[in-house]
Amino acid sequence: MDFSKIRTVHVIIGIVVLLLLWVGAGYNGLITSREAMDASWAQVETQYQRRADLLPNLINTVKGAARFEQSTLQQVTEARTKWMGAGTRSEKIAAAGGLDSALARLLVTVEAYPQLQSVQAFRDLMTQLEGTENRIGTARRDFNEAVRIYNLRVKRFPGNVLAGFFGFVPEAFFESDDGADTVPTVNFDQ
Repeated sequence: MDFSKIRTVHVIIGIVVLLLLWVGAGYNGLITSREAMDASWAQVETQYQRRADLLPNLINTVKGAARFEQSTLQQVTEARTKWMGAGTRSEKIAAAGGLDSALARLLVTVEAYPQLQSVQAFRDLMTQLEGTENRIGTARRDFNEAVRIYNLRVKRFPGNVLAGFFGFVPEAFFESDDGADTVPTVNFDQ
C-alpha cells in the first residue's frame, strides 16, 4: 500500500470525525438553548397562572367592599378567561397584554376607594398581587434573555446552517402591548 493513500484516508476520516463532532455539538447547543427558553416560558406561565388564581379573590373582595363600575370587573374577568383559554405561546402573550391592561384599570379604579384599601383581606391580596407582578416581570425578562440566546444560536453563522438543516427557527420576544406605558384613566363623572 502506498503511504500517501493511507495518509489521505486518515485525513478524510479525521475531517469526517471533526465534522460529525461539530454537528453534534452544534445540535446539542441548539437543543440546550431551546430547552432553556421553554423552561423560562414555563416560569412566565406559572406566574400568570398565579395572577389568574388571585384575581377572583381580589374581585370578590372589591365587590364586597365597594360599589363601582361593573364594566371594570367584567373586563378583568374576561381578560382572565382569555388567558386561561389561550393554547399557544403566541395566544398567551396576546392574552397577557389584555390582562395587564384590564388589571391596570382595576387598580387605578380601586385607588378612588379609601375604605376598600383599609380592608385587611384586600391589603393581603394586593400584597400577593404586587409580588406576583414583580415575579411576572422577572419571568418575562428571563424568558426574553433565553429567547435572545436561542435566537443568536439560530441566526449566527455557522449555527444558522445547522439550525436551518434541523428546522430550528427564531422565536418571538415577549413584548408589551402598545400603550402599556400609559396609565389608564378612570372617570366616575360619566
